[in-house]
Amino acid sequence: MLDAAASALGGFLDPQMILMLISGVLAGLVMGIIPGLGGTGAVAILLPFVFVLEPQQALALIIGATAVIHTSDTITAVLIGVPGSASATVTTLDGHAMAKQGQAARALSIAFVSSMVGGLVGAIGLTLAIPLARPLVLMFGSPELFMLTVLGISLAALLSRGNVAKGLLAGAFGLLIGQIGAAPAAAEYRFTFGSLFLTEGLDLVAVALGTFGIAEIIALIARKTSVASKTGIGGGWGRGFRDVLTHWGQVLRGALVGVWAGVLPGIGATAGSWIAYGQAIATSKDKRRFGKGDPRGIAAPEGANTSIAAGDLIPTLLFGIPGSAAAALLLGALLVFGIEPGPRLITQDLDLVYTIVWSFALAAVLGAALCFLLAAPLARLSFIRFPVLAGGLVVIMFVAAFQASQEFGVMQVMLLLGVFGWLMKMCDYPRAPFLIGFVLSIPLERYYFLTESLYEPTEWLTRPGVVVMIAILLAPLLFKLVKALLRARRQRNAAPASVGAASEGTSPGATGSGTDTDDQGERPTEATTGGDAEAAEPVISEPGPTFKGTYWPMSLAGVFLVVFGGAWVMSQGFGEDARLVPQLVAGIGVLLALVVGVQEYRRWREERGRDAEWRTEVKWTAHALGWLCLFLAITWVIGAVLAAAVFVPLFLWRVASMRAVPIAIYTTVVVAMLVLLQVLADISMPMGWFTPAFLA
Repeated sequence: MLDAAASALGGFLDPQMILMLISGVLAGLVMGIIPGLGGTGAVAILLPFVFVLEPQQALALIIGATAVIHTSDTITAVLIGVPGSASATVTTLDGHAMAKQGQAARALSIAFVSSMVGGLVGAIGLTLAIPLARPLVLMFGSPELFMLTVLGISLAALLSRGNVAKGLLAGAFGLLIGQIGAAPAAAEYRFTFGSLFLTEGLDLVAVALGTFGIAEIIALIARKTSVASKTGIGGGWGRGFRDVLTHWGQVLRGALVGVWAGVLPGIGATAGSWIAYGQAIATSKDKRRFGKGDPRGIAAPEGANTSIAAGDLIPTLLFGIPGSAAAALLLGALLVFGIEPGPRLITQDLDLVYTIVWSFALAAVLGAALCFLLAAPLARLSFIRFPVLAGGLVVIMFVAAFQASQEFGVMQVMLLLGVFGWLMKMCDYPRAPFLIGFVLSIPLERYYFLTESLYEPTEWLTRPGVVVMIAILLAPLLFKLVKALLRARRQRNAAPASVGAASEGTSPGATGSGTDTDDQGERPTEATTGGDAEAAEPVISEPGPTFKGTYWPMSLAGVFLVVFGGAWVMSQGFGEDARLVPQLVAGIGVLLALVVGVQEYRRWREERGRDAEWRTEVKWTAHALGWLCLFLAITWVIGAVLAAAVFVPLFLWRVASMRAVPIAIYTTVVVAMLVLLQVLADISMPMGWFTPAFLA
C-alpha cells in the first residue's frame, strides 16, 4: 500500500501531471464562481478532453476540478449574497453578514482555509476508506438513512431558535415543494398542474438561486446601495486564519460530517453542509452570534463541503455507486478507460486510487492558495453599487437555472421563488429550513417506504444505529425539560427569601439587598449577569425585517395556510402510497400556519403603524421585479444571448446610471461570456421564438 502511495505521488513529478492538475483546479475555480454551474458542470465541461489523456492525467484533471468547486463558490456567497452553488447557501448566512460589516476579507479567509483543511481531511478519509469503509457503509440500511434524514429536517427547529414556529413552517413548505414531480413510492406524478417540466420536480439549483440569489437581487436593487455598509474589506486575511486556529474543532467536526455525508447515498453536499452548520450550533455554548457574522458559522460548513466531494468518491470507487452527479461522470470516465470500480480496483489498480487521493489533497491546497490571490481584488466587489453588479448577475443566474430541465418554465418558477424568498426575508421567516426541507423531501419519503416494506416496526426501530439517532433526536428535548424543571425549582426556592427581604422593609429599587436593578437602574438580564445564556439567545434569522409591525407577516401566514390546505385537498386524488407523505406534510403545515398566524396577529396589534416605511419598500421592490420580468419577456422572444445584449445596457443606463463607454464594455463582456460558454462548454442557452439560426 505504501509503495502504491509513493508511486502515485512520484507521478506528480511529471510536468504533464502537474499541468493537468492545475488546469482542472483553474476550471473548477471558475465554474465555482459562476452561480449555478457547480461540480457537475465543471466535470461535464472537462469530460470531452479526458479521452485523449492517459488515465492518471485524466484523473488529475477531473479530481482537480471537483476538489475546489466548493472553495470558490463561497466567493459570491460572501461578497454579494448569491451562492455559487446550492451548498454555499449555508455560508451566506454568516459570511454575507460579515461582508456587510466590512469584513469580507476575514470571512473569505476563514472559508478558504477551512475548505483546504476539509479537503485534506477528505483525502485522509478516502485513504482510510480503502480497508475500513466497506463494512461501515454496509451497516447503513434504509432505516438508518431514514432516521438520518429525520435528523437533518430537525435542523429546522435548531436553525430557528427563538422563532421555532416560523422555522418549522418554512421547513414544511420546503418538504411540500420537494414533492412536486414523480412520487418515489408510486408510479404517479404530484402537483404538476399539467406542466411537462414539473414532472421531473424542481431543480435544486433553481430553488437555491431563486430563494437566496434572486431574493437578494430584488432587495438590493431596490436600495441601490453596495452590499457592504462599511469602507475597506475589513479585518484582513490574517485575522480569518487566526479564527480558524481558534475554532479548529468546528472545522474538524465539519470535515468529518462532510466525509460521512458524502459516503451515504442521497444526502449530498447541500444537506451535508447544513448538517455541519447545525452541529456547530448544537456544540457551541454561545449561540447568539450565529447568523450575524459568526466565524464558526463559516468554518464548520466550509470544512464540510470540500470533504463531501471526497466522501462521494468512497462509494463510487468501492462499490461503483456514485455519491453525486459529478461522481457519476467520473465513474463513466473510469469505465471508458476500462477501470472497473469495486474490489478489483483496490487489488489491481491501487496506484490509480492513490492518484485520486493525492490529486484531491494537492488540489485542495492549490485551490485555497489561488483563491487567496483571486479574492483580494474580488472582495472589492462588495463595495460597488449593487445595480452595477446586478446587470450581469441576472443574466448568469437565469441561464444557470435553465441548465437542468432546459425548459423556459423553470426560469419563471425561479422568479416566483425569488419573490417568495424576499417575502420570507422581509417578514422574518428563516429561509434555511425551507432549503433543508426541500433537499431532504424525496430521500425522507424514499427511505421511509423502503423501511416500511422491508422491516417490521419493532425490527427496524430496535436497530443499533436507529436507536442511537433517536437518542440524539430526543436528547435536546430531554435536556430542555430537565433544565426547565431545575429553573422552576430554583425560582420556587428563591421566592420565600424574596418575601422575607420585602417584609424587612427594603423598598423595591433601594440600594442594598433586595434591589432588583443594576447600577444603572436597569433590570439585569440573564445575558448580562452570567445566568442562563441560552434563554437570552436572539433569533437566528434574516436581519432587520422591514415589514415588522405591518400586516404583511400575518398575510404571508395566511398564504401558507391556503397553500397547505390546497395541497391537502389535491392529495386526496393521489394513490395510497403517493398521498401519505403529502397529506402528513400538508396537515402539519396547516397547523403551523394557524399558530404563526395567531402569533403575527398579536404582534401586529402591538406594533402596527409603519405604513410609510413598507409602502416605500414595496414600491422599489416592484420596480426591481419589473426589470427581472422584462429580461424573461425579452428572452422568451429572442433568446438569452440577444436578450442580454438588449437588457444589460438598458438596465445599466436606467438603474445603475452608468455612462455609455462602460456600458458598452460591460455588455460586450457579458454577451461574449455567454457565447463562449455555449460554443466551448456546450452550455445550453434559452431560445426564443425569433432566435437567429446561428445562435441556436
